[in-house]
This record gives sequence, structure tokens and C-alpha cells, in this order.
Amino acid sequence: MEEEEEAAASNSPALPEAFLDFLKHNGLDPSIYTATHSTPRYIRVKPGCEDQIESIEGEIKCKLERVEWLPGFYSLPPDVHIANSNAYREGKIYGIDAASGAAVSALDVSAGDHVLDLCAAPGAKLCLISDLLDDSGSVTGVDVSRHRLAACRTMLQKYALGSHCRLFVADGTTFSIIPMSNHADSKSCESGLEENVTFKEWTSRRPWKERKQAARIRKGGAVHSGTQQPELIYYGCQSGVVGLKKSELYQTFCDSQILSCGYDKVLVDAECTHDGSIKHVQKFEHWGWDTLQRRVLDAERGDSLTALQLKLLTNGFRLLKAGGLLVYSTCSLTVAQNEDVVKQFLEENSSAELLAIDAAENWPCKSGRMPKTLRFDPLTSNTSGLFVAKFTKFAI
Repeated sequence: MEEEEEAAASNSPALPEAFLDFLKHNGLDPSIYTATHSTPRYIRVKPGCEDQIESIEGEIKCKLERVEWLPGFYSLPPDVHIANSNAYREGKIYGIDAASGAAVSALDVSAGDHVLDLCAAPGAKLCLISDLLDDSGSVTGVDVSRHRLAACRTMLQKYALGSHCRLFVADGTTFSIIPMSNHADSKSCESGLEENVTFKEWTSRRPWKERKQAARIRKGGAVHSGTQQPELIYYGCQSGVVGLKKSELYQTFCDSQILSCGYDKVLVDAECTHDGSIKHVQKFEHWGWDTLQRRVLDAERGDSLTALQLKLLTNGFRLLKAGGLLVYSTCSLTVAQNEDVVKQFLEENSSAELLAIDAAENWPCKSGRMPKTLRFDPLTSNTSGLFVAKFTKFAI
């Protein structure tokens, strides 16, 4: 046993002193990062493909272990690759960590729901939401990065999950477009556009005018500005967009109207330092530990991130209808990016209530440092690190 522990330690990244100080300051156990080679990878098997498990196992040459606490999920050894398998190429399986799956599960997505994924890239959670909607309702994916959201679009098409989905390149702190089913029944407080262009069925071949506009946006920078109009880069045939005028899609609504016509469920998986992701921290061995200093340890970046996280959470909550559910998550394990953000958000939003996550009774996680919040980590959960909090909204 001691030899195994020594071998595991020797294979783990040698963490720099500055990062160890960061962990100590945040009350985090450095031994979390020794689980690099023992934490499995996880896949989601697309509904309807469960009867093909044996053939998938034969193809990737390993046994898939069912994750008993998370339906549709299976674990496999961390060194097994799935990208070259037919099951992966044919869209029968996709990779997603079980902790991320738990965050989506906490939303309690039901058929017919209109769901907003406010930080959608790289897209695995978006695919899971689409799976759970079961060809009903809608899902709106938003991300500030155009090229990362384009990867989401590729995933949705690959797994044939995009019929009820629409994707916007937009700043999640200012995004304000409501679910499509509610446009017909609502009158906007002000008209955002006066264009009478009607959306036809989506095709990857865009009109020349739209291609020119997209090229101009890309030239201006890969990251979307909050002052720019959200750019619709994909919409499915049943997403509610086809047949709409552009002025109808982009009309804006008062907060009082959103109480009745906002989203049923909102996921805010916010940008963070990723310090809870062992695989991400491992990358700094190759990128250089000075990069870790800049991206994770720098105090100014930390302050700007927590401000961004609070804005994302606040705007996601604004777009939630009364009685709806919102899940806030990060793959950071720091208090500043999690419990402190939640605490400040609750102080500033009297219509918000933090809820217990009932399903978590069977989850291999532990309580956060605030009641009703949860934390996953490699040692406790055998997953990547993740913080999860769930809210509902009252009409006041």
C-alpha cells in the first residue's frame, strides 16, 4: 500500500510553493492534487444507446462502470481514449465529468422547460440539457467567445441535439433575450430593432451580408463586447426562431415581465480560476508555472473574476421566471469564487432563496462552507472539483 502511495505521489505534479500557499490560504488540502492518476474519466451514453454498452466496451477495450448515483453516466480508467471509437464518432457517447452532470441534474430539467445556459462553452452540459428536454421545450446557449461557442454548435449537430436549441455569442452579464415561446404573448417595453428580416431555416451557408458582419465582429476581437448585439450563430428548426422577424427576436423586456415570461431553468457555470480541475492544473506543468501565477494566483485577476461571477449570477437570476430554478457552479474550490459570491448575491437580491439539493443525498460530495451548498473534489467524490449552489426566485 505504501509503495502504491509513493508511486502515486511521484506521478503527481510537483506543485510550486506559491500555489501551495494559495491552497493553504483557501483552506484547501494539497493532497487533492495527488489523485491525478486515480480519478476516472466519465462519459454520458446518449438515451436509446444503452443496449449497445457491450459493443462500446469491446470497441474501447475496457469495462464501463455504471455511475449509480447519476443516470446515464459511466466511468472508465483515466488513460482510456474514446475519440477514435465509432461510438464517439457516431454520437452515441460524449465525455462529461460526473460533477458537471450533477450540476445539471440539480436543475431538475423537465420536458417542456425553457433553459438558459449562460456560459455554455465548451458544450457538454448544453448537450446534457438537450438530452433531458427529450425533444421538447428549448435551450439557449450563450458564451462570450465565438470560437468556443462554435465548438458547442459542432457538438449539438454531431449528437443530433440541436433542434430545440439556439446559440448566441454574447456577454452573459448583459444578455437579455427571453425564451421564444413567450415572444408572441408579450409586448416589449422598447423595440430593440426595426428590421423586418424573417429567419428562415438555419443553414451553415450564411448570406453574404451576414458573413461580412461576422467577419467584422471577428476582426474586432474574439471576445464579444457587452455593447454589441448578441450574435445568433445557430438555431434549430424547433427552437422558435424560424419565422420570426429580427425585431421580434431582439426585442427587450422589463424585469416585471420577465417574472412571467423568463426561463424556467438557468445554469450559470461561471468562468473561474479552474483550480478545482486537476487536469487543468496539470497543464501548467507544460504551460509553465509562471502562467499559473498569472491565471490563478494573481490577486487582481481574482478580484476581477469574482466581480464577473457576481454579474453573471445576477443577470442569470434576472432572466429567471418567478418560481424557476437557477444553479450556480464553478470548478474553483476557493471560498471567494463560491460561498462569498453566493453570500453577496443573496444580500443584494431579496427575491432569491438558496435551496437544498434533494438529489444530493445520494451524491458522493460534501457540504460547502455555507448551508445547502455542495462541493465535489477528487478525494471525496472521485470526480473533478466543483462547487454547486441552487436558487429559486420569488415574485415580490
